[in-house]
Amino acid sequence: MRNSIRAGLAALAMTFAATASAQAPEKPQSCQRECLEGFVNRYLQAMADGKVDPALFAADVRFTENGIQLPFGNEGLWATASGVGQYKFYVPDTETQQVAFLGTVLEQAQSSATGPQRPPELVGIALRLRIVDGKITEVEQIAARPERPLGPVQTASSSPFPATGAAVEAMGAPHPKFLEAIPEGERQSRADLIRIGNYYFDAIQRNTGKGYYPFSDDCLRHENGMIIVGPPGTIGMQGREVQGCKQQLETSLIGAVTGIRDRRFVAVDRERGIVFAFAFFDHRPINWTWQLGELFKIEGEEITRVEAIFIRGPYGINAGWSTYEQGRSEQIQDVR
Repeated sequence: MRNSIRAGLAALAMTFAATASAQAPEKPQSCQRECLEGFVNRYLQAMADGKVDPALFAADVRFTENGIQLPFGNEGLWATASGVGQYKFYVPDTETQQVAFLGTVLEQAQSSATGPQRPPELVGIALRLRIVDGKITEVEQIAARPERPLGPVQTASSSPFPATGAAVEAMGAPHPKFLEAIPEGERQSRADLIRIGNYYFDAIQRNTGKGYYPFSDDCLRHENGMIIVGPPGTIGMQGREVQGCKQQLETSLIGAVTGIRDRRFVAVDRERGIVFAFAFFDHRPINWTWQLGELFKIEGEEITRVEAIFIRGPYGINAGWSTYEQGRSEQIQDVR
């Protein structure tokens, strides 16, 4: 059964790779890794300062937060950010001149619509920027805010999980494995990295426990700053040993996700073997959707590390960047 599944996936991958190979070869761009990472740093600081600098942003920059298009410069985190956090994970795509990012910012919100301000709190952020002619033209971000009960008296959160921003910040820095360069002769093509990353989404949606699970034995997955699965002996947030990446899908995470759609692969770092995607995990029986930014470290044909920031949204929510048909589709989108 697994062989037939794998054969079918390979056939689909060949079709995708053939399409990609017909595209123009990668062209050298003026903005390389350090330059693209610099745009993220400048963007985050501009948002914290509340300053829209015309030298940094295009006049018609397009901005979405949590799937909603908003006026740029005074809505969403642009209205409330007060600082930049310490956790920073960059995924620069030198071919497309986009850069994706997982990290943290500080936000100072109010206790109610008219109440006093709360102390600054950490917010997890998944971000994509597009750079054209030295300016930011597109901003797409997911802001994972802490639970904030309304009212002047601060009460404890009802969630059993730590606040995303605080948990991501506590990670300190990306795992050193993420920063390792793949030997030049072993680097995957853009199409292959996307194909292998997409196996993760195929594995989780409508999972039966008998799918194709291309994880390494030392695979480790963080979600919202928490260890969810890992190699033997890995301790999770509740002080208990967690399952392995493959073991979880074979034994417990079965039938939970009814569909994964709008799979937009927005940044590919071939040098380090990392691919970053935005997607939506639908749970039809309970009518909610997870909106997420997720990245994968790929070595050979295996996924070795996974990291994601996500929020719960209304069932069926879209990204604000796809057509209706794309937003409902479970097919790969290579966003260039």
